[in-house]
Amino acid sequence: MSKVGVIMGSKSDLPVMQDAIDILKGFDIEVEVDIVSAHRTPEKLFDYGKHAHTRGFSVVIAGAGGAAHLPGMIASLSPLPVIGVPVKSSNSIDGWDSVLSILQMPGGVPVATVALNGAKNAGILAAQIIGSSDKCVLDKIIAYKEGLKIKVNESAKNL
Repeated sequence: MSKVGVIMGSKSDLPVMQDAIDILKGFDIEVEVDIVSAHRTPEKLFDYGKHAHTRGFSVVIAGAGGAAHLPGMIASLSPLPVIGVPVKSSNSIDGWDSVLSILQMPGGVPVATVALNGAKNAGILAAQIIGSSDKCVLDKIIAYKEGLKIKVNESAKNL
């Protein structure tokens, strides 16, 4: 069974990151959640990044606000796909600092980046990555997307 690591720079990011956790659990994907601060716990960050692939993770979702170094640093240390979630935090410049910090990675260190506070899409993207090699998860993604289509069609009928 695939497992996704969901990490964030501080507990204050949890309300945003909960969307990723919920969507992954809805696809029956095991999730391990932790706080890993790039600036306050660098030793923990290095250990997490270097060993995530040996701990059974398939994907890491990293949410961070402000300078938002967490996703990029994990990507620099890990061979796994990393999805960055820019978080609009209290010390942020309307969230743009986080978006640009995660989005503008140097060549060779990719981080898939979702919208500001877009943890739900990060969870869906992680599930899609896993679904590319796990038919059970793929079938759940297909059903989820079909549900989105049905919901839109129902909304259109009720106009």
